Amino acid sequence: MNIHDLEAFVAVVETGSIVGASARLNLTQPGVTRRVQNLEEQLATPLLDRQSKPLKPTASGREAYEHGRRVLRSLEDLKAGVSPAGEVKGEFRLGIMPYLSTSALSEPLDSLRAAFPQLTLRITSSLSPRLVEQVLHSEIDAVAVCLAEGVAPPPELVGEDLGVQAVLLVASPSLGVPKPAELNDLARYPWVLNETGCGFRAFIRHRFEVARLPFHVGVEAQGADLRMSLVARGHGIGVVTLGALASSQWRDAVEVVDCPGFKPQVRCWLLHRPPAGRLARPIAVFRDALAEALKGPMPLMS
Repeated sequence: MNIHDLEAFVAVVETGSIVGASARLNLTQPGVTRRVQNLEEQLATPLLDRQSKPLKPTASGREAYEHGRRVLRSLEDLKAGVSPAGEVKGEFRLGIMPYLSTSALSEPLDSLRAAFPQLTLRITSSLSPRLVEQVLHSEIDAVAVCLAEGVAPPPELVGEDLGVQAVLLVASPSLGVPKPAELNDLARYPWVLNETGCGFRAFIRHRFEVARLPFHVGVEAQGADLRMSLVARGHGIGVVTLGALASSQWRDAVEVVDCPGFKPQVRCWLLHRPPAGRLARPIAVFRDALAEALKGPMPLMS
């Protein structure tokens, strides 16, 4: 089996098109097509559903992709292991949930680039459930996610615990939330939150369900600044970190909701499939830098 054919197929699956694979591999589009066809002939089965846009693998193609990624990763590990300088090269596919993105993509990313300048980083941003699914299927090498406190990562993954992150509850004074408030008081108001899949939203919903209280999301919105503007205009209760509240343009239009018996929090994790191979050191450098960044003020949940 030709490794170049396998590389072309993997590139098509990951980019979703012949055009994207062509750009990644610096090949002509007919060249990519020929390589994929060669692999299909060798395996005696169609690997791509050519009627779908973007291109998607068939059932056989998905299996071939999983095996192919492992083969290519093994070759990259071999090259790194015998390199005289021990320099780590190739791709590092890193998934980061939006809440962690600003912290993860500042000092930790700088540390990673400084330590491994020959490493090509491919950053993906999505909510935690999607990222966990992607790393389970080897579509991403490592992910930084937030899970509701008490929820453990899948046992198939190596989980690096980065600690608990907490947020403040905020609302417009016009909403009239009691001071201090009880959980049953908060149940009377709508919430302004991220879409389903956000760790904090899952935590809050669970607490309300356990207390047999109603939980109503008045506005579901992506984008931290948009959510804060909606909270400032009285559309519901929102969540924000202390550092984000201090730097937000809406800080004077909202107030912190004091609810002594209710402190939303999640646990942050760095997850990857074992073994890490050539990416063991990059993962460790990113993990340590992100853990350090999370100790300081974090940006508004996004």
